[in-house]
Parts: sequence; structure tokens; C-alpha cells
Amino acid sequence: MPKRNLAARAGHWSARHRKTAIFGWLAFVVIAFVLGGAIGTNSLEPEDSGNGSSATADKAIANADFPDKADEQILITARGGRLTTADPQFREGVDAVVAKLEKTPHTSEIQSPFADGNEGQISKDQDAALVTFSIPGDGELTDERVDATLAATAAVQKQHPDLRIEQFGDASADKALSASLDDDFKRAEFLSLPITLLILVFAFGALVAAGVPLLLGITAVIGTLGLVGPISQIVPMEESAASVILLIGLAVGVDYSMFYLRRKMEERDAGRSSEAALEFAAATSGKAVLVSGLTVLIAMAGMFIAGNAVFTSFAIGTMLVVAVAMIGSVTVLPAVLSKLGDNVEKGRVPYISRLRHRNHGESRAWAFVIDRALRRPVLAVVLSTGLLLALAYPALDMRLINPGVAGLPHDLPVMQTYERIQGEFPGGPLPAVIVVEADDVTTPDVTKGIEALTASASGPVNTIVSPSKEVAIVSIPLPGNGTDDTSEAALATLRDKTIPATIDRVPGTTANVTGMTAGSKDFNDRMNSRLPFVFAFVLGLAFLLLLVTFRSIVIPLKAIILNLLSVGAAYGVVTWIFQDGHLEGVLNFESVGGITSWLPLFMFVILFGLSMDYHVFILSRIREAFDRGESTEDAISHGIKATAGVVTSAAMVMVAVFAIFATLSMIEFKQMGVGLAVAILLDATLVRAVLLPAAMKLLGERNWYLPKRLGWLPKWDHEPTPEPVHA
Repeated sequence: MPKRNLAARAGHWSARHRKTAIFGWLAFVVIAFVLGGAIGTNSLEPEDSGNGSSATADKAIANADFPDKADEQILITARGGRLTTADPQFREGVDAVVAKLEKTPHTSEIQSPFADGNEGQISKDQDAALVTFSIPGDGELTDERVDATLAATAAVQKQHPDLRIEQFGDASADKALSASLDDDFKRAEFLSLPITLLILVFAFGALVAAGVPLLLGITAVIGTLGLVGPISQIVPMEESAASVILLIGLAVGVDYSMFYLRRKMEERDAGRSSEAALEFAAATSGKAVLVSGLTVLIAMAGMFIAGNAVFTSFAIGTMLVVAVAMIGSVTVLPAVLSKLGDNVEKGRVPYISRLRHRNHGESRAWAFVIDRALRRPVLAVVLSTGLLLALAYPALDMRLINPGVAGLPHDLPVMQTYERIQGEFPGGPLPAVIVVEADDVTTPDVTKGIEALTASASGPVNTIVSPSKEVAIVSIPLPGNGTDDTSEAALATLRDKTIPATIDRVPGTTANVTGMTAGSKDFNDRMNSRLPFVFAFVLGLAFLLLLVTFRSIVIPLKAIILNLLSVGAAYGVVTWIFQDGHLEGVLNFESVGGITSWLPLFMFVILFGLSMDYHVFILSRIREAFDRGESTEDAISHGIKATAGVVTSAAMVMVAVFAIFATLSMIEFKQMGVGLAVAILLDATLVRAVLLPAAMKLLGERNWYLPKRLGWLPKWDHEPTPEPVHA
């Protein structure tokens, strides 16, 4: 009797100690969640999320003693253009706004457009005016205090129906956008669970069986969110990390338990007792889960190399939830299945359940496709590879940008107000912000240096000095739209020529540039410099893991090539849609001329990890059949047909969840949702059902080639003969 592998031993223990395993898991989830809620999550500060010179400038601003405040403005325009600022009705409206703000608590620096020196607050056409003011306090305080000013604006609007009176600013925009994003994420989370359950019902043909993977995924996510709290006190977490944890946790939690449960049901159909079927599933699919999980962890760990705090928090969150889901799959899941026994198929859906048992878990549709791919492997490889390369082609022109304001949902009233302000008071892109540090920035030498710095500026320049006089913020307009070649060329001139020739010549001063253009440029530079290392790390470790697992040098090379084809095709589709502007009406967006700068690296690690998930599961079945004595072609056919149904079902869960994110308002999440959904769909269909079997058929026995000098590698049994567990 061969020795049980780790997964088999874990499943054996779990089935024999059901109460301990189940209640231990529930205790972990509850304690982690309560502990995390009590400790709270320490969020990553904006100034810590950047790179390079812009990050240094952001930290200098945050550490200076500038008073905390939110700048707001109220736009007053005449409906239908019937009034101008010279009309008494218009002036009455402006005066009413000023008077109302003066009576509103927590407002300061109220500036009327009709006051001396404020002519710039009246539009060129004299049909619009701005009232500006500030709300003192940090982000949390201004988020609370802005409500009173919004109420004041609404009250004046009601009194003056002939005018359009609307507010926009740091606090009001942040509040509206946060509320919109919260609603989006709540809708996505609300829809993802019933859609996942529906797909699982079709996959298993029984309500109880469908609920088991979903419960494992949900509890894994809840437990992980609790663990993030104490960890975030050491490594602050980006606010959207929770949504990423939900995405990945639900995906892998459902995947792993589906693999396990489907194998148990398959062995039961083959005539094994419920206990023996469970132990066999633990030794086979359980082992595949461990290898898959380690591969996904390797991929997610690649984000640590990105050299950015946002990716670091994503890496921690995703690795944590994958580890929790993996551990739950080989510990508590066998206990649950042992307890349920054949009751796992209660709540059967008549036709679907009969079909699943009649076909022994195999899909007739996929069997048809796989048989033809094996019959004409050269044609299948050429056509499928050609299609994937054609889809990837647009990615050659991919442009990485920071969408900035252009990427925000423009159907929100607050963004429509912003657009009207920009129309009446065109200010161009966000300016370059030069942060000058010195012992005293008001000394004559520093002042002259700043004057020399701003002398060549084409547009309004603004300089503010911190109360301690140690930091000066100099805002200079840049040409272009903020992220195009024109803006980047102007930024390069500013950094490489203007600053060194002016303020840098003043002894004792340092100057760093931030702002949208500088932050985007520094981030892209860091990603471009680190991306080769991320690829080398992820691909290298994945190769070694698969080499040891399958004792073949061909299998890992082929797996890496197939996964890169999937990722490349996803890059191309995202570029074609979002950069080139196709399907704007269908997906409800306006192209910003590029792809958000963090997405390619994020997509690579996520897609590589999830794709390898399926690859390991399929190859484990193929290797199992091969080790059992079947020919390579028969092993390929049997392994892929036996797993096609569950892989497709697992992929459909992820495609559905990712597609929900394509419906969110922000273009960054649309790009992420479409990219991930397309890649998983292609990977689970074209790659796994056509390209993989055809390529393996052509390679034949060479699939298992291992150089003699690597014969010392450990050999893992792929065909265990487990003992029944009498629970």
C-alpha cells in the first residue's frame, strides 16, 4: 500500500475528526472576523502609494504643517443663458450663496466673484460665476462637514429656480464618488453570490452540492478579511484590497471545492463507497489543490517585486485568501463531505442531475471538441494559436496612462458639474506641482530661485508656503492633456532642465515634482523597470514547481507558453476595446486613449495564477491516467474529458463574477473586469479544450521527457490506492 500524500493524510484526519475540523474552521472564521473588526484596518495613505520623485514630493506635503482643509466651489449659471452676471437676478443669487455659506458652520475663506481682485471667478462670456470657500479639517472631518454646505447650496437653488447653482470640490466630489463606488461594489457583491450559486447548481445538479463550494469561498473570504486587520497595522492596505480579496477568494474557494467534490461524486458513480470515494478524492484532487494553490501563491507573490505599496497590499491580501481557501479545501471540506455522505446530492435538479450521472461527469459537448482536436492536432494548434495571436496583436500598441478625472463616471451629477466648470473656466490638465524644501523658503535666495523657476511658465502660477516656512508648493500648468506625449515632454523639460537651472542652484534646497503627469510617469517607469523581474520570478518558480510535480521539462514549458498566450490575448482585447474605443455604447464608457497603468501587471499575476489552477488540475488527471498504464493519447483524452465539465463550470463562475465588474462606473474596473473575464473564458475553452490536447498529442511521449541528470527529483505518486475511511 503506497504511502498517503499530504492531502490524503489531511483528508483522512478531517473525515475521522469531523466535529473538530468543522467547528475549528468556524471558530477560526468567527475569531478572525471579530478580531479584525476590533482592531480595524489601517489604510494606505495617498502619499505612500506612489513612486519616485513624485512620491517624495507627496510625502513632503503630507509631513509639512499645511492646515488641513477641503477647497470647494459653487458654480452659478443662468438656465437657458437668459441672464448674465450683470443682471440683478444673477447677482441676487450669488449674494444669497455667499450669505448662506457665511451662516453655515465650518466654512472659511469665502470669496465672492464680485469682490475686488476676484474677477477671475467670472467667466469670459459673463454667464457664469464661482463662489469659492474652504472647509477646515482632515479627510474624515470634511467628509462629515461638507453635508451642511451641500444642504446650503440646495436651499439657495430652491430659492432661485432661474439659476443653476451647484457645488464641486475636494470634499463634495470625494463624497459623491465614494458613495457611487460603494453602491457599485455592493451591487457586484450582491449579484456575484446568486449567479455563482446558479452556475454551481447546473454544475452539480443538486442544491446541497452547489452550496458547499460557495460556503467554503465565503468563509475563506470572511476569515481573510479578519486577518487583514492586524496585518494592516504593520503593512497598510489599499482600500480596494478588500474587493480584490473577495474576487480571488470566491474564485479559488469555489474552484478548489468543486475539484474536490466533483472527484468524490465521480468515484461514487464508479462504484466506490462514500468513504472510499472521499479518500480517493482527497489523494488525487486534494493533491492537485495543494499544487494549484502553491502555483497561485507564486504568481501573487510576483506583486511584491513591483516595488509599489499598492501592489504589496494586493499581494498580501490575495496570497492570504488563497492560502486560507487552500487550507480549508484539504481540512474542513473533507469533514463536511464525510458528514453529508450521499446527502450532498439532496435537492436534485431532475434533468441536470440525471445527465451528470449518465455521463459520469463528462461533457458530451466538450468530448466532441476534444476528439476533433486530437484527430487533427496540427490544424487545431495552428488555428487556435493563430486566433490567440490575432487577439493579442492590438496589445503591441498598448499605452499605459493614469486616466485621472477622465476615468471617473461622468453620469454622476457631481462630475457633470465639474465638466460645466471646466467649460466655463477652462483650466487645462492638473498642473505640475513642484515641492521646494529648505530651512526657510521665504529667504531672498529661495524666493529668487522660485521666481526663476516660474518665469517661463505659460499660464497662471500659484505658490503657497507652509506656516513653518520649510515647504513651498509651486503649481505650474503643463501643456497637453496631462498624460500624452506633450505633457510628458514638458515634464521632462521641467525636471531635467528648468529645475536644475533655477531652484536647484540655491544651496540648501531640494525640489521634487508631483501631480497627475509626474505621478503617472514615475509609476509607469517603475512598472516598466520591474516587469521583467516579475515575469522572471513568476515564470521561473512556476516552472520549478511543475517540473518537480510532473517530472517533466516539457510540461512546465508548455504550460507557461499556453498561459502567456491567454494573457496576451486578454491584453489585446482590452487594448482594442478601451484604448481604441470599440464597444463604447455596449459597455457604457468613453475611451481615455490608453489602459490604466496598474492593470497589465495585475492582470498578469492574477491570470497566470488562475490559469495554472486549471492547468494543474487537468494535467494531474492526465498524469494519473498515464501512470495507470494508458497510452499518452488515451490519457490526454480521458484526463481532459473528465475535467472539462468542472473546469468549464469553475471558469463560468469567475467569468460571471469578473463580468459584473465590467458594469461598474469607473473605467479602471471596467478594464479589469473585461480583461479577466475574456482571459478566463479563452483559457477554459480554446486553450484547455483545443490547444492543450492538440499540443500534447503532437508531442506524444516527449510530454514526459526528463533529462537523466534530473532523475534525482522526487517522484510523487499520481495513482494512490487509499484505504477507506470509516468515519
